[in-house]
Order: sequence, then structure tokens, then C-alpha cells
Amino acid sequence: MKHVIALDVGGTGMKAALVGADGTLLYEARRATGRERGPDAVVESVLAFAADLRAYGQEHLGESALAAGVAVPGIVDAENGIAVYAANLGWRDVPMRRLLGERLGGVPVALGHDVRTGGLAEGRIGAGKDADRFLFVPLGTGIAGAIGIAGTIEAGAHGYAGEIGHIVIRPDGPDCPCGQRGCLETLASAGAVSRAWAAASGDPEADAADCAKAVESGDPKAVAVWLDAVDALAAGLVTALTLLDPRTLIIGGGLAEAGETLFTPLRAAVEERVTFQKLPHIAPAALGDTAGCLGAGLLAWDLLSTEVSA
Repeated sequence: MKHVIALDVGGTGMKAALVGADGTLLYEARRATGRERGPDAVVESVLAFAADLRAYGQEHLGESALAAGVAVPGIVDAENGIAVYAANLGWRDVPMRRLLGERLGGVPVALGHDVRTGGLAEGRIGAGKDADRFLFVPLGTGIAGAIGIAGTIEAGAHGYAGEIGHIVIRPDGPDCPCGQRGCLETLASAGAVSRAWAAASGDPEADAADCAKAVESGDPKAVAVWLDAVDALAAGLVTALTLLDPRTLIIGGGLAEAGETLFTPLRAAVEERVTFQKLPHIAPAALGDTAGCLGAGLLAWDLLSTEVSA
């Protein structure tokens, strides 16, 4: 059965699949990245996982994978197949496409940024599948974005498009690792909510999920923390929709798991800030933590279709 290898490499774990031509997941697996053993060991973990997936396909699906797609975090040079920098994994300038191609017997390999790859999947087969233009914003430890246009993701001239988390919302706000102050992700990410709720509740172990539960139970301190984050998020999103005019705004990541505890006040806050702009449909992401892996599969199949047409 014809298939491709799809790999989504995260800070602590990897999700992988063998994906059929129609997008069917023929086999799924997960494995730790092993980042505690250093960046070289992480690269070897990725290569070994891909090789094991190839062997599984040969044994159980009757043929080798036709291509591979891999989504990685950090700064990515997708055109040249290089994982430029990933703070969580400790690597710099890893020629991932070449290394994977060699390990997989010379099959073509596509490399993508994790958020943009997840956005590709959400746009084609997830919450944005009927939208010609969308913005995908996962709210995790930080905040990033993927700009979807007619079934593709706009990476920008240098591969930095969609970094909505570094829109400055409050110039006198918290310091951001990027060097600015008051960036959106310092105020409205799951990480930011966790920090704010830990301080407000006096529990250093409290996180954003705990804050959401406290909001649902009516805790006034939790409500204050939550609405402050929602207000900042709405400000950042309205800036983004002013620039991009998306038809659909897809919100994912850990914070979105709060469901209507997030979406009800967020929709109201965005609507309140909109003046001349067209209000997009605001929807939760549909694919959960499989988006990156599914997107990696789409990248691989796209690569094959491009080679055929060429």
C-alpha cells in the first residue's frame, strides 16, 4: 500500500505515522526525543524513528515509504531542509532533510515548521477546510501562528511569518525572551496564564488548566487572571485580523482545551474591539495534537505531487 512517513518532533516527544494517499493514518507511534542526552542524540532519535517506520511499512504494508515529511520546532529553513535553531532541543543548523534522506534510502524529504505544518493540516482537513484564508493560532507555552491562503501556508520572505506571539500588546508589560516587552505570548499563552495563576493562587504548582477549572467554579481571582489574558489575546488577534483579514480564526493548543470557558469571553472581546474589520469565524482547532503529524504527511505527499508535475 502506498504511503509516506510523517514525523512531528516536539520538545519532549515525537509523534509519527504512516499516511496513505487519502490521508488515512495507516500506523501511528510515539517516542521520546531523549533531549536530556543532548542535541546529537535527539537528531539520532529522529533518524532512528524514521528508519523504524520505514521498516514497519516494508513489513506490514508491502512496500517502502515513497517520501517523508518532518515538522520541527524553532527556526526552520524549509527550502534548504535545515533545522536552523531549536532552543528546546539544543540544535543548530541541522541538515535534517539530507540526513533523513540518507537514512531512508534516498526518498524525498520535506521539512516544515511545527506550527505552520499543523496549520496546513487544520486548513486542509481540520477546522479551516472550507476557508480560503485562515489564521491558525495555537496557545501553548508560547504563541505562534500560521497564515493559510488557498490551501497553502505563507512562510514569509525569511520563514518568520505568523509570529503573532511577538506582537507587543502592552509596552510596559513583562520582558520577553525575544528582547521586547509586553509581547502577546508573555500575557496570553498557556505559560503566561500558568505563571499568573500560580502567583495569584499562591500555589507554585498551579497551571493554566487549574486556572480554567477555578474560573468555572467562580473563583474571582481566577476570573481576573483569565479575563486579563483574554483581553490581551483579543488585542493581539484583532491586530492580526486587521492585517490579514482571515475568513476563519482557528484557536488551538493547550489553552483551547478549556472550551467555551475560553471561547465565549474571547469571541465577545474580539467583537468588542472590532470597528471596520470583518469579524472572522472563531473556531477551536479540530485535530488536537495530531495536527503536526498529519501536516507532515501532507508535506510529503505535496512533495511527491510536485516532483511528478515537474
